[in-house]
Amino acid sequence: MCGTAQKWREFMSALSVILGLMGGLGLFLYGMKLMSDGLEKMAGAKMRSVLEFFTKNRFIGMLVGVIFTAIIQSSNATTVMVVSFVNSGLMNLMQAAGVIMGANIGTTVTSQLISFNLSEWAPMFVMLGVILAMFCKNQKVNRLGDVILGFGILFMGLSTMSSSMAVLKESGEVARLLGSLENHYLGILVGFVVTSILQSSSATVGVVLLLASQGLLDIRICFFIIIGCNIGACVSAMLASLGGRKDAKRAAWIHLLFNIVGSLAILIALTVALEPITAFIEYISGGNLGREVANAHTIIKVVEVILLFPFIQWIVKLTYKIVPGEDESMEKGELEFIGEKNVFSPTTAVFDATRELERMGYMAMANLKRAMDALLNMDEKKIRKVYEVEKNIDALNEAITDYLVALNQTTIPVDDAKSVGGLFHVTNDIERIGDHAENIADAAKMRIEQNLDLSQQARAGLTQMLEMVIQITTYSLDMFSNNNQERLQEILALEDQVDELERRLQQEHVERLTRNECTPAAGMIYSDIISGMERVADHATNIALSIMEDAEN
Repeated sequence: MCGTAQKWREFMSALSVILGLMGGLGLFLYGMKLMSDGLEKMAGAKMRSVLEFFTKNRFIGMLVGVIFTAIIQSSNATTVMVVSFVNSGLMNLMQAAGVIMGANIGTTVTSQLISFNLSEWAPMFVMLGVILAMFCKNQKVNRLGDVILGFGILFMGLSTMSSSMAVLKESGEVARLLGSLENHYLGILVGFVVTSILQSSSATVGVVLLLASQGLLDIRICFFIIIGCNIGACVSAMLASLGGRKDAKRAAWIHLLFNIVGSLAILIALTVALEPITAFIEYISGGNLGREVANAHTIIKVVEVILLFPFIQWIVKLTYKIVPGEDESMEKGELEFIGEKNVFSPTTAVFDATRELERMGYMAMANLKRAMDALLNMDEKKIRKVYEVEKNIDALNEAITDYLVALNQTTIPVDDAKSVGGLFHVTNDIERIGDHAENIADAAKMRIEQNLDLSQQARAGLTQMLEMVIQITTYSLDMFSNNNQERLQEILALEDQVDELERRLQQEHVERLTRNECTPAAGMIYSDIISGMERVADHATNIALSIMEDAEN
């Protein structure tokens, strides 16, 4: 009976330790995610601008990657974000390579923070974060609260895990099992598998650091587990790139190649000089086991970057061999920058929608020119093409609207969230421009069927109106897609000129009718098209002014 009770106590003790480890790890991962997401949502648009501006030079891009990752505490988040930037066209591969290398150094900040053991301060951070997140009305302050709360939860998770591991230390069997882990390749495999599952090298290194602090892992095997973490950290970016464009896949391969080649170099160095390296790490860490793991993690990453930074161009070129060719041109009715087949990142979600709307806008504008050409030259082939493209524009309108609705239900950066309402209006304006092109095609079809003639003056008026409408639409799409307000006054002046031209052309049309210089049927087509083109100019102006409305909001 006593033996059964003893076994039951041992079982409950083991269960308590396992639950403590699981709970602590869960808090750690959630705290890290809360920090990362909070920072993205609080300053995502500004961080995007910083990355765009400072990554022109790959060395500065690397430094930005270090700082950026150190702030958001996740190299996975940075790398996935970089892949999405490449997919969106915000960043080229050379720029991405620099940021990815920097991210590998920046991620070591987490292990350095853990090694200083801030667990005693965790409750204060949690309370402060809760106050800011729950009781402040300012949305950015709420996001800051999420960041601080995440920081506190992260260290509370570490404290919980540390307490559970202290119990494990008392178990002779567990201590012997972990202490017997000497196979270097097994250590690499453990690091790779655990990091692939947790999707966070920082979490894995954090656990390793705690185990080492409790004397459960030898520093030598920790080196090899960290190497495994390096490679496992690439899984998130590789998965994120699967549905992306070829450059997004190449960016993920840059990350993988860098980590694999760098890890091989470190593995060779450890194999040749394990004991001297161990002695050096122990010396600079002052005998603190946790600091030894954190310093080893930082040194490994820094050495990898120093070794491989001069070979960035070669690594980028190699990705073109691994992922050859160019992206196939998308079917006109298919989404190119957003949707299930593309990389999604909250930081680039609104930018991607803007790119898709820009593409849709130029499709509508090209269709307008095509329809007018069909009308003036009575071209049946172009009429059919106008109808075909209009169906694609309608399909894009529906898909983009669905995407924007989904965005409204997703937490994205505060500044970007203000833009979503304006994007709905832009979508509608572009769709209406497409409808006017279809109306012109209908008129062209009627002209062919009834063999209607247009006077030279009417043809000249339509051509002049089209040129002005295309010009204002081009300026408006540029202003919308590039947030470029330099053309604003030109757009407003053009809109007034189109209004004046519409009134003049309508008056001239009435005068021709009174002189019997055109038939009533042809005159009706002409008048309707002139009015429709004036409304296209109004829609174009609305598109341009949508960014002004965002600024006011």
